[in-house]
Amino acid sequence: MSDAPVIDALSRPAHVLIVDDDDRIRDLLKRYLVACGARTSAAADADGARRLLASFEFDLLIIDVMMPREDGFSLAESVRKGSDAPIIMLTARGMPEDRIKGLSIGADDYVQKPFEPAELALRINAVLRRTAARRQEGVTEVAFGPYTFNLSRGDLSREGKTIRLTEAEVTLMRLLAARGGDPISREELARRTGAGLERSIDVQVTRLRRKVEEDPRAPVFLQTVRGVGYRLAVD
Repeated sequence: MSDAPVIDALSRPAHVLIVDDDDRIRDLLKRYLVACGARTSAAADADGARRLLASFEFDLLIIDVMMPREDGFSLAESVRKGSDAPIIMLTARGMPEDRIKGLSIGADDYVQKPFEPAELALRINAVLRRTAARRQEGVTEVAFGPYTFNLSRGDLSREGKTIRLTEAEVTLMRLLAARGGDPISREELARRTGAGLERSIDVQVTRLRRKVEEDPRAPVFLQTVRGVGYRLAVD
């Protein structure tokens, strides 16, 4: 393991939770990620993972999809309701619908088994860097095209000229801008904006596109991610 890539996206050792019912894979990942410089905890099922999540803060979760009793999708969805910790899903199935489902519930990446541990370590680094950049203290503005959105004030401007947004549009923009270009599912947007219905999110996105797109029917910035939801194409 001397050639293992170093997980150094954070200024301290990253604490990774591994959730997989396969003892061999769980042990392999624990040893490998420790060799990469990470701290690790592990659980064999969703119940064990929840017990650890109640006691510790994790920088990233690796969750296997196919587990007994409760699958990884269900666990990831419940985690996402109360945490923005990045999630990488593991699966033995290469079905496109599985990837879409994982992304739609808020997973950050998706790795198919069998995989090279070194590749997973590199993906962990990439996800952690994206997350750290979004959370970086003092970064309150996101730019896309000629527009600038201030997350703390909720102000949208184009070349210094303020564009008026409704309260609902400000909330939507904050969620999309904070995700740093990653897609957010319509379900999550509806839940976190209080819109209630996914159709309400579609309406809000359509209205917001009229304010930021040259051609709302061919959006450049507020993009639809087919089968998932929406993303803001930040610079």
